[in-house]
Amino acid sequence: MFFRLDSWELGLILFAVVVGATVLGVVGGRYLRQHSASLREPFGVLQAALLGLVGLILAFGLSLAVGRHETRRAVVVDEANTIGTTFLRAQTLAEPVRGRSLALLKTYTDTSIHLSKTVPGSRQQDTTLAVSGGLQRRLWRLAGRALVDAPTASAVRLYVDSLNSMFDAQSTRVAARNNRVPSAVLTLEVIAAAVALGLLAMYLAILGRGVITVLIAALLVTALLLVTFDLDRPTRGLITVPDTPLTKVRASMVPPPAATGPSGP
Repeated sequence: MFFRLDSWELGLILFAVVVGATVLGVVGGRYLRQHSASLREPFGVLQAALLGLVGLILAFGLSLAVGRHETRRAVVVDEANTIGTTFLRAQTLAEPVRGRSLALLKTYTDTSIHLSKTVPGSRQQDTTLAVSGGLQRRLWRLAGRALVDAPTASAVRLYVDSLNSMFDAQSTRVAARNNRVPSAVLTLEVIAAAVALGLLAMYLAILGRGVITVLIAALLVTALLLVTFDLDRPTRGLITVPDTPLTKVRASMVPPPAATGPSGP
């Protein structure tokens, strides 16, 4: 549910829920101020315990989001490395497989860069993966032809191995992009933060002090929740996963190949 929203829509919803609960707590506390003598102690104990629990939940959710973000960055580097290795090894193949494979690898890299700009789980991502899958089949068909032509050549076997690793790297990357913090955890964070801040605001309003402080705390918690959500939105939020490793590999493919393959099998 949360991942279908734009960043500004998500921010407004979080602000409305958390700050709205805090304001309701202030209003309720002022209404109950006349009973402050009997409510002060139970509210104090409850809000203190709940704030500790909320802090733990927020830290847990942020930890999950940061871990997934770092994994997504790492798999982009891994895929770029495998593409670069495959491109270098393709230069050692015999023609005509060599020239066709190098051209397809350039197109494949462009597709991988475009994948970085698609939203995980979207139709655009599915279309990009379908194009990439077609390129993989063409590359594998050419690799099979190279094996038939030179079944004992070390260069061909090394190329096939790196080609398989390149395909696996994209699968790992797609899985990492689709691996998000469970919506149940994010929903629990929002509800728990709203309830805790609402009770804290009510308690402080009963005491007749600290209302501005709790409103500032609500804004800070809203910002923390937004960062947690944003980390799990690699292409739609403010914190994105850079495709710099892939663009650098693509740039390295522009000059003429450094190695010259054999003239025949």
